[in-house]
Amino acid sequence: MAGNKGKRLNQYISDYVVFDLETTGVRPDTDEIIEISAVRVRGHKAADKFSTLVNPGMHIPPAASRVNHITDDMVEEAPKLEEVLGDFLEFVGSDILVGHNIHTFDLNFIHQGTMRVLGVQIENDYIDTLYMARRYLPELSHHKLSDVAAHFHISTQGAHRALNDCIMNQKCYEELGKILEQKQKTQPQILCPKCGAEMVRRSGKFGEFYGCSDFPRCRGTRKI
Repeated sequence: MAGNKGKRLNQYISDYVVFDLETTGVRPDTDEIIEISAVRVRGHKAADKFSTLVNPGMHIPPAASRVNHITDDMVEEAPKLEEVLGDFLEFVGSDILVGHNIHTFDLNFIHQGTMRVLGVQIENDYIDTLYMARRYLPELSHHKLSDVAAHFHISTQGAHRALNDCIMNQKCYEELGKILEQKQKTQPQILCPKCGAEMVRRSGKFGEFYGCSDFPRCRGTRKI
């Protein structure tokens, strides 16, 4: 579960920041960020970008380098996390964040980093395109960012470098957002009375009900 205080949303919006990280591994308590990138979007169009390699202060395992093609030599002269994290947060501001699998991955790394380096929590609401893809593209057997991009005929060249993934993800989000808009014309969103996040239909001991999509962090329910 993401460590930030923000809510996971299911919306199609025009202004947001899409971001992506590359890391030395998958555990935010023991691994480190080695690249941070973000693209600010205004009116559905990319307006500005932020991107930097990060010196993790540790060896980058070969398994990580095989995926993101970032090596120890590349980050040797790069700034440390404490030198760039404040700039990243300033770039993001209070915008809603968009990313692929950020609910369980990227936001955990950012939360760990901001708490350790700056002593603050990130509170931005966010939209995870992985959840959108699973919901609106059920015909796909896999929902990795590259799978979603291929479905929409979006180039996957340079995948697994943070800025390239941001650019790819922004285009995927715009396509997923169009599907969401069409769905909402016939299936209006039901929002959680406790936190305002989207509610989803679930089955329980006493039958079907609406439960908050941000469960278990929020346990809001509504009768059908």
